[in-house]
Amino acid sequence: MNQIVGGNFHRGIPFFTNSNPNINSLKIPSQKSCFFRPNRTVYKIKRRSRSILFSPPANNTPVGQSEHSLVEKDPVCDGGQFTAFPHIQSLRNFPKEELFGKVVLVRFDAVILLHGNLSPPANAFSTIKYLYEAGAKVILVGSWNENTGSNESVAGFLSSNLGIQVVPVHSDVENRKKASSILLLENLFGFKEERANCSKFAKELAYGVDIIVNDAFSESHKVLASTVGIARFSYAYIAGFYFEECLYKLKKITGTTEKPYFAIIGGGNFADKADALRFLVSKCDGVIFVGKMAFQIIHALGVHVPMKLLELGALKEAVSIVEYAKSRNIPLVFPKDVWCIEDHVPKKMEVFSVNSILEGWQPVDIGPRSLEEMILLISGCKKIMWIGPLRFSSSKQDKGATFKLAEAVGTLSSCTTTYVGKMEFEKLQGKSTFFSNDNVLTSASVVWEVLKGRNLPGLVALDRAYPFTVDWGVSYSDPMRPLVVDIGSGNGLLLFGMARTRKDMNFLGLKMNANLVDRCLDDVRQLGICNVHFITTNATSTFRSIVSSYPGELVLVSIQCPNPDFNKPENRWRMLQRSLVEAITNMLIFGGQVFLQSDIKAVAVRMKNEFIEYGKGKLVISEHSHDVENNNNNTEWLNENPFGVPSDWENHVLDRGNPMYRLLLTKVES
Repeated sequence: MNQIVGGNFHRGIPFFTNSNPNINSLKIPSQKSCFFRPNRTVYKIKRRSRSILFSPPANNTPVGQSEHSLVEKDPVCDGGQFTAFPHIQSLRNFPKEELFGKVVLVRFDAVILLHGNLSPPANAFSTIKYLYEAGAKVILVGSWNENTGSNESVAGFLSSNLGIQVVPVHSDVENRKKASSILLLENLFGFKEERANCSKFAKELAYGVDIIVNDAFSESHKVLASTVGIARFSYAYIAGFYFEECLYKLKKITGTTEKPYFAIIGGGNFADKADALRFLVSKCDGVIFVGKMAFQIIHALGVHVPMKLLELGALKEAVSIVEYAKSRNIPLVFPKDVWCIEDHVPKKMEVFSVNSILEGWQPVDIGPRSLEEMILLISGCKKIMWIGPLRFSSSKQDKGATFKLAEAVGTLSSCTTTYVGKMEFEKLQGKSTFFSNDNVLTSASVVWEVLKGRNLPGLVALDRAYPFTVDWGVSYSDPMRPLVVDIGSGNGLLLFGMARTRKDMNFLGLKMNANLVDRCLDDVRQLGICNVHFITTNATSTFRSIVSSYPGELVLVSIQCPNPDFNKPENRWRMLQRSLVEAITNMLIFGGQVFLQSDIKAVAVRMKNEFIEYGKGKLVISEHSHDVENNNNNTEWLNENPFGVPSDWENHVLDRGNPMYRLLLTKVES
């Protein structure tokens, strides 16, 4: 046996009339949430020394993708996932009609350039084709080793695979909206500003761009200007099809519902990967080492190992992991025998016991006995993740014992298998039918970072557009009623007042301040009100995904007294951004209304102008001549609050004798 450690509103009717609209509902299928608490949307989970706030996962799951996981495993969860994944918005969920005429920057993954004669992943080019066919002005940018080729050669490669002309360009970005072909920007590999996540550089990349699509999954563990810094300079930042596919594979390998679940580990750098190994030991039913890491485990057990096979700083970590495995009563498996080559005669190979390797010999593969016994050990597995190379070191063997073990893993029936590695498994795709794009995830560095419990910066940057799931049947007694949304809902005074007078409607407050949302939800429970709910979120990025799942109609949206940043004009997107205006305009029913209010005239004027501009002719200023006054800007401000329920800040401003600038817009058929 191998050495084993461990044991076995209606149309045209304004909101403030007393009409009771007839709702044509749209049924949305419900979805289970691992973290369910009645009438709560914000929960706190302790993770080390900080508190993480989050909302339930979205009822907006991409086709073929499993339910999103959250921060940590919770006692009420079924334990299906053991790591953290933020919720993101993907191109699959983004309205296709909104792509037409938009300038879209695609950060593509250089892995699609490295497949040689092998077929690239199915979704490697689908993002670009989809955007182009949707009428978008597509600009590509990527980072690849200069040995791969020049901009011109890469543009040629992309053109031949896409069947669409790709034109390499340099610093001329003035005519991006006029381009009829797909443009390829300069290779980012040599730009230090890219690696430094330079804000100025990121802003230049995003110049003239409406939407940014991140498809560079293999670089999501890095902090780059083109994947992280660029997020703040566009009104929409979403994941492409290839990124989504890889994320799905990553979620699949980190799921733990299928048992027994074994991890097979190749390669070295034990100390650097100790946190990940410890995590695997805590979740898997067994861990098999088929690389140099095996000798660190052997050394931790007190067995003699040649000094050249030991890694500096690995012993303490190895001992800790061995003890942890014993405490969980799970096996740590390492080879009993290994194939070795002689240092001075590389073609000479012999089999040695792991504890009797002669001086001058180098292990390159697991031995025949180890192969036989490992195949027997994994025969009953329901899930296997293989991460790392197939050999201890470089070898001229095309199909060594470790390769045969990998093939044996692929033949297991009723076993979900994923191979994680870059060039190693890509080469194998041409030698065995057991390795395909469907079960190979090339981004090993990304997976190791996740297993270490670290965030992926490139993934987290996409989080500002993540979708939500809200159990509307729990939030409201009747989720088919018309919906009123207040963005930046303060202490909820406005919504509570409106909810008391209009019991035929539901009211939703969206606010970033989690403490205020907590207090509002507590008030909802204490008062027993069944038509008010609050969510902690940045509505700028999540409004569409939240409201799109509501089964009733959106009849009114209010934005009151947003905080402007006059000192930093470039940050004014925080006050009101194009993506939010377009989402509100699209989601409102015809005859639905937008109420804007501010005690700062410049802010009110800015909000009005942006809704008129980005509303695409669908929003017009409501005519209520009995209740308006004209001003020098020809804007008709409402003298009174049309709802009769002032917000807390509105009361404060009026008590000081200062004016409020109010406006009501109505959605019409353009």
